[in-house]
Amino acid sequence: MKKIIYILSIAALLILSSSCIKEFDPQQKTVTADQAASAPGSFDNFVNAIEVAMCGGFDFGTTGASQPYPYDLKYPGELIMRDMTGQDMVWAGGNDWFSSWYEGHTSMNPRYLVCQIPWTFYYKQIKACNNVIALAGEDPIEEHRNGAGIAYAFRALFYLDLAQSYCQKPYTADPDGMTVPIVTEAVMDYTHNPRASWTDMMTFILGDLDKAEEYLEGYKRENVYFPDQSVVYGLKARAFLLKGEWENAKKYAKLAQSGYSIMTEDQYTSWEDGFNKPNSSWMLGCRYREDDDGILLNDADSSWGSMMFVESLNGDIYPGGSSCGYAGNYGSVKKIDRHLYETIPATDFRKKCYVDFAIDEIADEDEYWAALSKYTNYPRQIYTAVVATKVTDLVGGVELKFRMNGGDDGRKDQHKGFVCSVPMMRVEEMYLIEAEAAGRLNESEGISLLTAFAKTRDASYQYGTHRDSYYNTSSGPFINEVWWQRRVEFWGEGLSMFDIKRLEKGVIRSYKNTNHQPNFRWNIETAPDRMIWPIIETESKYNFDLVNNPYVVKPTSDSPEFVF
Repeated sequence: MKKIIYILSIAALLILSSSCIKEFDPQQKTVTADQAASAPGSFDNFVNAIEVAMCGGFDFGTTGASQPYPYDLKYPGELIMRDMTGQDMVWAGGNDWFSSWYEGHTSMNPRYLVCQIPWTFYYKQIKACNNVIALAGEDPIEEHRNGAGIAYAFRALFYLDLAQSYCQKPYTADPDGMTVPIVTEAVMDYTHNPRASWTDMMTFILGDLDKAEEYLEGYKRENVYFPDQSVVYGLKARAFLLKGEWENAKKYAKLAQSGYSIMTEDQYTSWEDGFNKPNSSWMLGCRYREDDDGILLNDADSSWGSMMFVESLNGDIYPGGSSCGYAGNYGSVKKIDRHLYETIPATDFRKKCYVDFAIDEIADEDEYWAALSKYTNYPRQIYTAVVATKVTDLVGGVELKFRMNGGDDGRKDQHKGFVCSVPMMRVEEMYLIEAEAAGRLNESEGISLLTAFAKTRDASYQYGTHRDSYYNTSSGPFINEVWWQRRVEFWGEGLSMFDIKRLEKGVIRSYKNTNHQPNFRWNIETAPDRMIWPIIETESKYNFDLVNNPYVVKPTSDSPEFVF
């Protein structure tokens, strides 16, 4: 059972930190916000603080622990949490810190640390955005306009994520449904701040994005770790897709594509650079630095690389290896859902990112290692990672989409290999939003756009080949086809839970030859409880107008096998 912990609520956190932009002065005790904003370089430091804390930094105050918990990965941890709630990312049954989200464990409920992590992370980041926005003021001076735009864009991103994580139904099903409390630089009463409706939340988010678009006009960023105007367009495309405003979703998805190019096969399946550093398709990402606490402390276990990089070498097999990393050595290797894998044609290059399940049927040892060597230069490491689960030695389905950074040196030394970047938005998402939105308006146009995209992954693609008969088919075969592309394209990138809730799909884990763990093979016709996250209990002790979500309750037995 996960540790029970009581913390200050966001309300209390924000009340106590409301003076965080003040600095001690021997004469006046504090300085004003204007003085802080005008001090040389100080405003930029406030802006940079938002980005630094996305992946690492030196603040692991989410839990108050002196050492970071292995699931306290900041933003990258949110991606794993969300994907583990569904069917596409499979828990291999070992020592996995993210298994609570896969299981719908009791620890997801309001009295537990697991429940605290996302709530506190997001609102601390929102507080950092509010600091910048307050310093910039309603009419920022020229040198503060870009920084204000960055803060507005980040704040919109955070609220989009929060609203989708804590809502009970999507916007299109219940525009009056509850999301989360809105906290801005102007909110003074944190103790009476009810959860905003979807309608009010989306109005607020789009208002932030309008300001971000204005203030980022002409801004030329140095890297993908700060949002620019193209990212604002991408966030608007996400928002309008959620609202069901298809014309606007299509419009902004198209605008967002400018200046980017879709990943090639070589980029997508690279054994060295695969999804560990930005390329021409990345619109927004976050990064770990060598001096982040997540890298320096606890053997770098509180990092994306520890949880997702299987090629962190075991020193008993590969001399010089560190034997560190949860995915590579401690039993938390991730796998792709077998049914999803088997629906990917052999001609689709994305299938190369996962070990073929047929390998486990090979009896000849030399043939076995040769087959596994088609995916990695370290075949025995992949086997070792699976055996470390102490549950299975079957390597079929192991993900190798996300690769260690730093070549051989990085694979031997996790303090180098885990220093990587993590994608938060790629241009491929914009192509699929455009296709879906267009198809909602005119299906033939949507099919044409979808086919053009799909052929960049599989030259043999034929529309209509991926229409799984999932529980909810009311959205029609075209939307199922778009959904399938999104599931394959963005596996492990944190979009799957949001899609299931938005499209009101079910989750299927029990079927013939499933690779999901016994006792967790549940087929559920709607978004399961574990996708409607409860709010940490102490929040309601300080925010008296808060109404919480129901407790997460997992099924008591496996479901009968579903027939696709």
